[in-house]
Amino acid sequence: MKSIKILVLLVVLSLIMSCQPVSEPAIAVAPERPFQPMTAVPPMCTLTMGFDAWEPYQYMTVGNTVSGLDVELVRAIAAEMQCELTMVQGSWVELLGSLKEGEIDFVLGASITQDRQSFAYFSNSYRQEQFQLFVRGDDINLPVTDITGFISAGYKLGIVNQYYYGDEIDKLYGAIDYQPQFVGAIISEMNMARLLDEEIDGLLEDRFVAASILRRKGLEALIKPHDITLGNNDVYVMFSKASVEEQLVAEFNRGLATIKQNGLYQKIVQRYQD
Repeated sequence: MKSIKILVLLVVLSLIMSCQPVSEPAIAVAPERPFQPMTAVPPMCTLTMGFDAWEPYQYMTVGNTVSGLDVELVRAIAAEMQCELTMVQGSWVELLGSLKEGEIDFVLGASITQDRQSFAYFSNSYRQEQFQLFVRGDDINLPVTDITGFISAGYKLGIVNQYYYGDEIDKLYGAIDYQPQFVGAIISEMNMARLLDEEIDGLLEDRFVAASILRRKGLEALIKPHDITLGNNDVYVMFSKASVEEQLVAEFNRGLATIKQNGLYQKIVQRYQD
């Protein structure tokens, strides 16, 4: 009898064991890594650009954004160089002083002069400019055909301090007899006010800059462009020798060549010519 009970017990245990679920082999799981956001590639250099109010080449928009033809071109070149730009605004005279001291790294729209070469490097030329004589609307037919004739006739001419207008103006300004006829100002708007007040008889300004100022101030009927123009001059980016190595200027020139080759230069220029 005991043997039967034992046999029954063994059968029951066997059935219980066969009903147990089969355990699967453990699978190793790698620990979860913490999220690591992608970091921006740091710029290769940081440059401080000085600019003055000289629309359409460089100016501050209503939204406090620095813009203009020159600014867009330099931004495109800086992107090629992987350089970050910071902006400092000032008058032309202030910017030249800051450039000499190395407080800013470069300025735009500069001409090469012997004095400036003592404290600055220059890029390759990136555009040309042409200065024009502007007079009161009633004087549009002044009987003069060139700027030397204008000065020789005794007329007073408004200029912006430290601007370079070319060899002809330099020669006239250097003549002691003519110096009283040159009236300097820190910005062109001051010369325009003097012209309307009859303190001067004409002023020199880049024709696109003057057209922009006159349109913005509603003075197009009162101040007119005369037929007298100066020759076309190459303009450059001027770098401070106190803060910039000459190698960086060479890199800038390579960036300028690149945007000319890939068509970006002409696209930017075309937007300001339309």
